[in-house]
Formats: sequence, C-alpha cells, structure tokens
Amino acid sequence: MSMPINFHASENRYTYAHRQVDSAWKEMVQNIVAVQGKQVADIGCGGGLYTAAFAEMGAGEVTGVDFSLEMLKSAGEQCKEYSHVLFKQGDALQTGLPSQGYDIVLERAVTHHLKLSDLPGCFVEALRLLRSGGTLIVQNRTPADYSLPGSQTHIRGYFHERYPRLRTVEIGRRADSAIMVAALQQAGFQGIEERYLWEVKDVHGDVESLAENLLQRKDRSILHELTDEELRDLVNYIRQQFQGYKGEIVDQTRWTLWIARKP
Repeated sequence: MSMPINFHASENRYTYAHRQVDSAWKEMVQNIVAVQGKQVADIGCGGGLYTAAFAEMGAGEVTGVDFSLEMLKSAGEQCKEYSHVLFKQGDALQTGLPSQGYDIVLERAVTHHLKLSDLPGCFVEALRLLRSGGTLIVQNRTPADYSLPGSQTHIRGYFHERYPRLRTVEIGRRADSAIMVAALQQAGFQGIEERYLWEVKDVHGDVESLAENLLQRKDRSILHELTDEELRDLVNYIRQQFQGYKGEIVDQTRWTLWIARKP
C-alpha cells in the first residue's frame, strides 16, 4: 500500500497547487459575504489557491496559515503577484494571528485533519480571530457527500464503488453535519446555515487525460490508500464507465459549507 502524503516533505510541496479555483466557489462566497476590502484569514491554506482567490475577489488583505512550511513555500509562489497577501506558519487550533483582526475566516478541507474533540477548539480559535459580525466559512465533505453514486461528472463515486474501503476511510475521518453545527454552537457562533456546492475539480480533455491524472494521484490523497496494482485496476474500471464516450470530462465534487457569524 502507498504511504499517505507527508505534507512536510519537499517533494509534496505542489500537491495541491496545480489547478484553478472554480468560479462557482467564488460566486457562492460572494453571495455569502462581501469580500471587497475585507481582512481575510485562510486557515489551512495549503498551496494558496483559495488565498489567491480572495485576493482576486478584492479582499483588502489576506493571511494564509498552514502548519507545513513546504505548503507555505508553494503558497508564496502561487501568490507572489499579490502584495496584500501574507503567510504564517500555524495550525487551526493555534494560528498565532491577532484577535479580532479579520472580517472573514475560511477553513476549507481542514476539519477532517482534526480529532472530533478538537472541533470546538478549532472554532473557538476562529471566533477569536473574527471581529464582531464577522463570518466563518467552513467547507468539507460529510458522510452524506461520500454516499453519492459515481457518474461521468462525479468521478470520486467510482472510487467507492470499486473499492468500498476507500469510502470507509473517507467517512471515518469526516464529521456529519450535526456534529459540525453542534461544535460551532459550542464555540459561540450564531446564525449557522448550511449550503451545498458542486465544485469543479478538474476538466479533462478525454478519458485518457483523466486516467493519467488518476495514475499520478494528483490532488487525490485518498488514492494513496491503494496499491499501484489496485490503482491501475480502478483506472481501468473508470475507463469502462466511459466506454464509447467522446469529449471532455468535467469532474465535480460535492462539498458542504457551514456559514456562521460571530455575535
């Protein structure tokens, strides 16, 4: 079996840095909160894709935080053209950022790296960062998101059909929505709402382009749970699902977003 990604290793610096942020994500965020001129903290920023997205959307200043120096190096390269973007090493429980310094806090694909018992503490730290009336956006996938079937626009569903243990792994490290909402409430957030977003992950010119992407395990840490032989088998299984199909493949993933306000 392949080893999980080591986010501190230099060879994995660009693991989550080679794609574009979906315009649907930007539109949803703009519908949630006005970004123009705001102070934003991107917690768990990884390769800086969403940090850059906030800069492009007109934020006054964006600070990205990640526990991995290698990820921060990648993020710095991603955002080198933005003078109003900063980066700092820290984690979701102890960001090291100033209290009440931000209007918006994003925690995208972060909470599944935490123990369930740490969720309230993570959200208490986000509450500390926000000014009164500020907005926290938490984005992750839930067991319900992982229960959706595979299709020609939802490639990940095929992973679980072919190797059900992958779904077990995914669900085992994701909290359901009730747990997330309870943790947000416990931290002191109000006005909590939930939304769903089908976010485009990649667009592939054809099935062979998709196959090459999968074989390289690009941006797909769950595929490190498979041996090389199992991965080749999975790719062949997916090829079968596209038999006779000609044209580009738009690969989407459903996410759950929780929006919470600081009183």
